[in-house]
Amino acid sequence: MALNRRDVLKAGAAAPLGGLPWRSAKAQAANTIKLGVPVDMSGMYRDVTGSVSVAAARQAVQDFGQRGFNVEIVFADHQNRPDVGVNIARQWFDRDGVDCLVDVATSSVALAANDICREKNKVHINSSAATSDLTGARCSPNMVHWTYDTWMLANSVGGATVRAGGDAWFFITADYAFGHALERDTAGFVRAAGGRVLGSVRTPFPGTSDFSSFLVQAQASRANVIGLANAGTDTINCVKQAAEFGLNRRGVRLASLLLFITEVHSLSLRTAQGLIVTESFYWDLNDRTRALTQRMRPQIGNAGFASTHAGTYAGALHYLKAVADMGVAAAKADGAAAVARMKAMPTDDDAFGKGSIRADGRKIHPSFLFEVKKPEESRGPWDYYKLLQTTEADKAFRPLNDGGCNLVRS
Repeated sequence: MALNRRDVLKAGAAAPLGGLPWRSAKAQAANTIKLGVPVDMSGMYRDVTGSVSVAAARQAVQDFGQRGFNVEIVFADHQNRPDVGVNIARQWFDRDGVDCLVDVATSSVALAANDICREKNKVHINSSAATSDLTGARCSPNMVHWTYDTWMLANSVGGATVRAGGDAWFFITADYAFGHALERDTAGFVRAAGGRVLGSVRTPFPGTSDFSSFLVQAQASRANVIGLANAGTDTINCVKQAAEFGLNRRGVRLASLLLFITEVHSLSLRTAQGLIVTESFYWDLNDRTRALTQRMRPQIGNAGFASTHAGTYAGALHYLKAVADMGVAAAKADGAAAVARMKAMPTDDDAFGKGSIRADGRKIHPSFLFEVKKPEESRGPWDYYKLLQTTEADKAFRPLNDGGCNLVRS
């Protein structure tokens, strides 16, 4: 999908900015909301963020319709590096007049961007980072955490695996904020369900492609479950190399704690079949999710439409609704007030249906436990999941009072 570095959209019609008189241009800027989409365009998370996330933000603007103000979208590649992400955010806020960040993949980048958004009083809608610290110790009045988090993943996969007999765990963990949080949260659910954690090993991030020594270490622990507290190409490489070692034939189960449909696609159903996956969105879940995915196809072609992309769409759409409700000037002047208005309004979109946003910034919706289909069970492209169980919205995420967020009144 070809994208320009800057997409200018009016909510309903394109509005060129070039050639306007100074006063008119200034008025135009005052009536323009700017969305910044910092994503991974070239690294290990490019398939679950990247150009499809930018397209999802564009689709949100189109679906929002004409409400009397302009929306401009800019995007950049943060390279999964917090320093790069911070520099992008500062430039956007200080020079380019960006009002809101959406997507913001990679937990270490997200935590750094979260601090900048609070400092500059801008809006941060995170749809791709996993760390539950965004709504815990690092919560902010300027942030909404949409799609999923490590607590949700751990709650769904950890307990279910122990109840199915996988009671002795070893973790292979990406050595950065996301991996640490995912291991921590999952280990808690494993122990609470009566399981044991026999050990863990941390792998350099980014830069690890050969996981053979880590898999040997996990096998030597005599664990019957290897928990993969990683994502993207790290997960893909782990699953492929575990299959080459024949670990599943030796009675060792792989628990991929975060696996997106795009990664199942990369693995192929033959390799990924039987894996248990937790998602908060699946394109083929219901009529509304199918309709949204169909609207996305002209922009993304045959690319996968993952839960992270759906979160970018839904988060951007709800933010624009809040802007329309409170007025452009008020939304641009005070990011925390815009987030407060988002929390006060019920959410409703084709990706996640009806929902709400809590005081800690956590977007609330159901989560779904899927099993990856066998090749012969798939009916066509991207038909990869069969639903095992649904965790209702009020049980899917960490209880409000348990996260340590200072925005929550006891």
